[in-house]
Amino acid sequence: MLAHFTPSVANESVALPVAPGSLSELEDHLSEPPEAVINELAALDGDLVILGAGGKMGPALAHMAQRAFAAIGNHRKVTAVSRFSQPGVREQLENWGIATHCCDLLQPEDTEKLPDAQLVVSMSGFKFGSATQPDYSWATNCLVPANVCQRYRASRVVAFSSGNVYGLTSVDQGGSVESDPLDPIGEYSMAALGRERIYEFCSRQWDIPTAILRLNYATELRYGVLVDLAYQVLGNKTIDLTMGHVNVIWLRDANAMTLRAFTHAQSPARIINVAGGEIIRVRDAADIFAQRFATSAMVTGNESDQAFLNNATDAYSLLGRPEHSAQQMIEWTASWVARGGENAGKPTHFQVLNGKY
Repeated sequence: MLAHFTPSVANESVALPVAPGSLSELEDHLSEPPEAVINELAALDGDLVILGAGGKMGPALAHMAQRAFAAIGNHRKVTAVSRFSQPGVREQLENWGIATHCCDLLQPEDTEKLPDAQLVVSMSGFKFGSATQPDYSWATNCLVPANVCQRYRASRVVAFSSGNVYGLTSVDQGGSVESDPLDPIGEYSMAALGRERIYEFCSRQWDIPTAILRLNYATELRYGVLVDLAYQVLGNKTIDLTMGHVNVIWLRDANAMTLRAFTHAQSPARIINVAGGEIIRVRDAADIFAQRFATSAMVTGNESDQAFLNNATDAYSLLGRPEHSAQQMIEWTASWVARGGENAGKPTHFQVLNGKY
C-alpha cells in the first residue's frame, strides 16, 4: 500500500535539496541520468529513438538519454521524433546534440522512413480533446502502435500508457496494482487500453520485447498536478475537492524509470506501473501552498473516497524507487511559482472524474 503524505512532515525542519533557481538549472537537473540508467543502457546495444518526443516529457527524456550515452562514451545516437508543432522544441533538442526527425506517426509511409534503432520509446498518444474528437483519439492511440511495431519489429520497445485504464479505486486501498482488473472510464481511457492491446498483440505476433508503462502523473516545475494546484491557490481560485487525492512522480524519476524499463522488456509485453510512492491529499497540498503564498485556499465540494491512483511498489525493485518525495515536490513547486518561474500553460485537468478530457 502507498504511504499517505502528511502535511505535518512538510512543516518540520527537514533539510531539502535546493530547488532549481532558473530554467537552465531546472533542465540540467531534469536531464541528469542516475548511475543506474547509465549502467543499464551501457549493457544494451544500439541507438535510441523517442517517438512523440515533442510533448511535456519527451525533451527531458531525450536529454537524459543523450547525457547517459555521452557518459558511456561509445557515440550512440538519440533521435527525437515528433511533428514539432510547438515552436522552439526542435531547436532546443538539436542544441543539446540530439538528432530530430519530423514525422506524422499516423502515416505508415512516413513511419517506414524513421531511422533504425535497437531501442524505441513510444510516447505518442492523444488525451486532451478526446471527448470532442473520439475518432482521432482512437486513431492516434491504436493505429500509431501498429505502425510503430511494424517499423520496429526487430527492436526493444517501451510504450507509454496511463493509470487511467484501471478506473477509479478506493483511496483506502492504496492505489491500483498491475494485476487489478481494468475499468476504463471515458473515450480516452478506453482508447489508452486499446493502445495497450495493440502493443500486446504486436509483441506476441513478432516477438518484440516490450514494456508498457502505466503512468500517474509526471510533474515538474512548469506543469503537472502540483503546478495546477499552486496556481489555483495563488490566484485565489476555488479548488474542487471532489478528486480529493492524487499521486504524482517527479519527471526525472519517471524518465529514469522509463530508460531502465528496456532491461525488463519482454514478449509477451510486460505491464509496469510508474508512479510516486505517496498519496497526496489535495486539501493538504493546497493548505501548504496557501501558507507559502501567505493566502488562504478556497475550496468547494466533498472529497470522493475514490481516485485515479497507481501503486508502483512492485516496479521499484526493477526500476528504482523515486528519489523525490511529495514534500520536496510541493516545496519546490511553491518556491518556483512564488518567484514567477516559467509555466508551460498545459493544465492537467486532474480533477476530472468522468473520463471526459
